Amino acid sequence: MFRYCPACASEKIRFEQCRVNCCPECGFTYYHNTAAATGCIIRTNEGLLFIIRGREPGKGKLDLPGGFVDPGEGAMDGMRREIIEELGIDYKTGDFKLFASFPNKYFYKNISYNTCDLFFHLDVPDLTEKDLHPDSSEISAVRFIKTEELELEQIAFESVKKAICIYLDTIYLNKHG
Repeated sequence: MFRYCPACASEKIRFEQCRVNCCPECGFTYYHNTAAATGCIIRTNEGLLFIIRGREPGKGKLDLPGGFVDPGEGAMDGMRREIIEELGIDYKTGDFKLFASFPNKYFYKNISYNTCDLFFHLDVPDLTEKDLHPDSSEISAVRFIKTEELELEQIAFESVKKAICIYLDTIYLNKHG
């Protein structure tokens, strides 16, 4: 990841095991650890709520509301914060139900970040588009999609596709069986 060691400027720095930068000259070590990220399936009477990504990676594709968990923040608090920031709506952290987690690769500005994506679901039957205040710096649009109309190839990330499939196969079917 580094061309030169940040500590001694040696060109001998190595990136090993897809996660650690080591300099044999001075002993500098930097771990490029997995980042935690969240996504939330919000079920409404109008369908499942998706955002259309307004920036790369996956610009123009479907995604779930969510994002990276900040340092010092738990996954549920991060999920709540992301929903507030992206959609302008607020729910208690206890309203979010964790149901799946998958590894993912997030490519941003020529760097591959390993993520651990944690997926939640939230039932808000009466939520409509007029209740939302999407962050236009990140989201180009919001769509409510009926489960029978959902096209998985339109979704930006593999981990989100997996989460949607598990949600539909387990949680959604148990409620609508």
